[in-house]
Amino acid sequence: MKNKFDSLELGQFIPLHYHHNMLNDSARMNSFKEAIDLVVKPGAKVLELGGGTGVQSFFAAQKADKVYCVERNPELVEAARDLLAKNINGDKIEVIQADAMHYLPPEPVDVVICEMLHTGLLREKQMLVIDSFKQRYLEKFGGPLPVFVPEASIQAIQPLQQNFHFEDFYAPTILFQNPYSIHERSKSLGDPEVFQLLSYEEPFSQTCAYDGEILITENGQLNALRLITKNILAINMTAGSTVDWHTQYIVFPLTTPLQVYRGDQISIRFSYQGGAPLKALSDSLEVRHVSQRVSISQFALDMMNLSAQFQPATADQAGAL
Repeated sequence: MKNKFDSLELGQFIPLHYHHNMLNDSARMNSFKEAIDLVVKPGAKVLELGGGTGVQSFFAAQKADKVYCVERNPELVEAARDLLAKNINGDKIEVIQADAMHYLPPEPVDVVICEMLHTGLLREKQMLVIDSFKQRYLEKFGGPLPVFVPEASIQAIQPLQQNFHFEDFYAPTILFQNPYSIHERSKSLGDPEVFQLLSYEEPFSQTCAYDGEILITENGQLNALRLITKNILAINMTAGSTVDWHTQYIVFPLTTPLQVYRGDQISIRFSYQGGAPLKALSDSLEVRHVSQRVSISQFALDMMNLSAQFQPATADQAGAL
């Protein structure tokens, strides 16, 4: 039986106040504004899938002749129409109440903006919506495909020693972190390991997975993994640079912490479908030692114990034999 909260859990209806709050995220706003200004050429036709408040359609409308802004949530549709009517070139934008999984514009478009993004490509339907759009668009209009914003996502995993004590309250729970801040409660035990490079224009699997080894670079207690998602919003071929935006980091606690030392190799394995709940990663996660570097003190203790086993017997001991 389908849970009535599935659509909420998987990001189908993000509340209006959350979208309002995103307008206050300067890193997100500035990056998308720069990317859209770079990609959208004068006179272009643009489609935004999952328009929210319509702010990215607004960015596009400053150059485009026509923008189709598709939003499923009726409350957001009403808010977007109201806000866009207050802004310059808002008349170029048609806000359409429809499901992005099924909508196609009445004409070919030059650019598709789709920001259904969550770290790990979890919860929200970015992968599923874009994949569905490409298949249906090519069937209706043929090639080429429009330019996508974002153009790609890069994902990495990193071993951590995380402080899960909050005013003496121990809570090893999933945590979110601002990617543009220093996190004193997190100690990096190794470098981030890239496990996925996804280009939205190219064919891609709906599965996000990693099965590999990470080198431990610091001594500590491995009790968490940090998931990192960097989105390449646009590529400036002339300057040889990219416009990037990081979604929030997510810290996943490990069920069984491991004491690790510099030089250890740790095996990490997980697999989940794009758009799945956060716990899909936790449920599939396996972490274990592959090779372990013994500390100097432990090595010395082991050698002492081994040496004691081969000490010559005393006279009394010899007589007893």
